[in-house]
Amino acid sequence: MPRGNGKNYREAAAAIDRSRAYPPQEAVALARETSKVKFDATVEAHVRLGVDPRHADQMVRSSVVLPHGTGKVRRIAVFAQGEKVREALDAGADLVGGEELVKKVQGGEIDFDVALATPDVMGMVGRLGKILGPRGMMPNPKAGTVTFDIAKAVRDVQGGRVEFRVDRYGIIHVPIGKASFDDERLRDNFAALMDAIVKAKPSAAKGTYVRTVTLASTMGPPVKVDPAQAAKLTVS
Repeated sequence: MPRGNGKNYREAAAAIDRSRAYPPQEAVALARETSKVKFDATVEAHVRLGVDPRHADQMVRSSVVLPHGTGKVRRIAVFAQGEKVREALDAGADLVGGEELVKKVQGGEIDFDVALATPDVMGMVGRLGKILGPRGMMPNPKAGTVTFDIAKAVRDVQGGRVEFRVDRYGIIHVPIGKASFDDERLRDNFAALMDAIVKAKPSAAKGTYVRTVTLASTMGPPVKVDPAQAAKLTVS
């Protein structure tokens, strides 16, 4: 999570009661207003869940289309062959290919932010697991990034679909927009994310599922959110 000790950071942090868990709407406004950097900062949600990701039946991984997008243009690579190549290109993918694209990635050319694939090429794409996996970019059916409806997948990414998965500490980190967004757009995106996280709850998870929720802008101070209220958020 962002930390700092500069003058701007200290001034921003002074506006936040560190001992308080804020209602979601108030937390969204604070996270946006306490961004003091000179660029359009990204606002991220950090959600700690009551799961043990070391157990496969407690892994949380899915995706969600943020109603107002992330505010960031992302380059999309699609691994496909045959007629699906044209579908992906027509939908707006930046890079499309099969074996030749796999070889480029193996050679270190990773000029994209999101990777999608059709199921029939996953045999060759599987060779990229050690390259794309650590970057969180490996196509996966659970995340909606392996599909024959490749045109829709491309449009969803362009429209604001983001993947999420717990890290080894049981925490999900997801961008929900930019500090330049107004409070309502950020709130809608935050609500969509929380709704998706709650729906992705594994049946093996016991006890409190949403443990802690924090919002923070790039290089900005963390704002605690009431986890019970956050877990009940839905898109209005």
